Amino acid sequence: MIRRRQNTPWIQRYSRFIIGAIALVGLILTLYLTIVSLTGGEVACTGDLNQAGNACDSVLDSAYAYPFDPQGRTGPPLSLFGSLGYLAMGVLSLAPLGVSPEKNKKLRLTLEKNSWLLILALGFAMATFSGYLMYVLAFELQTACYYCIGSALFSLSFLVLSIIGHDWDDLGQIFFIGAIVILVTIVGSLGIYSRVNSPLAESNGELAPGQRMVIPRPSTAAQPPVGWEITTTSGAAEMELAQHLAEVGATKYTAYWCPHCFDQKQLFGEEAYAIVPHIECTEDGLNGEPQKCTGVVRAFPTWVIDGEVYEGTQTLERLAELTGYTGNMDFKYSLR
Repeated sequence: MIRRRQNTPWIQRYSRFIIGAIALVGLILTLYLTIVSLTGGEVACTGDLNQAGNACDSVLDSAYAYPFDPQGRTGPPLSLFGSLGYLAMGVLSLAPLGVSPEKNKKLRLTLEKNSWLLILALGFAMATFSGYLMYVLAFELQTACYYCIGSALFSLSFLVLSIIGHDWDDLGQIFFIGAIVILVTIVGSLGIYSRVNSPLAESNGELAPGQRMVIPRPSTAAQPPVGWEITTTSGAAEMELAQHLAEVGATKYTAYWCPHCFDQKQLFGEEAYAIVPHIECTEDGLNGEPQKCTGVVRAFPTWVIDGEVYEGTQTLERLAELTGYTGNMDFKYSLR
């Protein structure tokens, strides 16, 4: 028996494998970002600690990286949802290939047909949402994030491959599905991020006993030499703790582009932070002294207290404990 020569274009023969491979890379990337986010670490990025090169960490710790709580930055990070999207795309593209066409041809054909519709819809959704995030990156955060740009290219690749990688009988079907998915994705994205730029109400400073305000987080990129302006005001407790830190010689090593360093500033408030001893470790930062940070700093912020090194944002209670402060503890703000 002579088999008829197949004229199927190579892109259609291998499109599922290509989509699956891209999905695997994207899954690894987003899982890495999710683990770093949940553990409070910093992502590997271009530039060293003493220069303003870690825009990636700034973006991935911004309000846009926490869609369900942009102000408090709690809950699942955006990268977790990205990993679920890549996982779904990988399953949809490769799962039908696991069914033998010789043993179960009908099931194989059914899975291939239905999965292409889902791949197309998911491709439109991921590409649209990535396009929105690229707009945010360019015009709101005004910085670059190679992880974000790479993920956007992956999403665009999914959409292109879903269109040219399958022999569609009805092109109108593509436009119909695309129009619905794009509209739903845009409306959903605007709704999710509608609170990003909402100011934090301080209730005229009236708080119930023991109640604290969650510090506001930035929704724009850090700008040299100060990064972001401190928006919180200091209370009596913050002022007393700051004066105590200065008296005992506790020192904070900071970088203007570091969002965790900004969190530390916000916890103190503008007036108190001006008293806190701190060293700017970037050359283009305000009064930058990077030479003093060499051999001391591995991550930002870093506190040196009585010769001991403490990395990461410290609560004011923790700083009080580390320095033997026993004064007013009625602090105004909290991280969460």
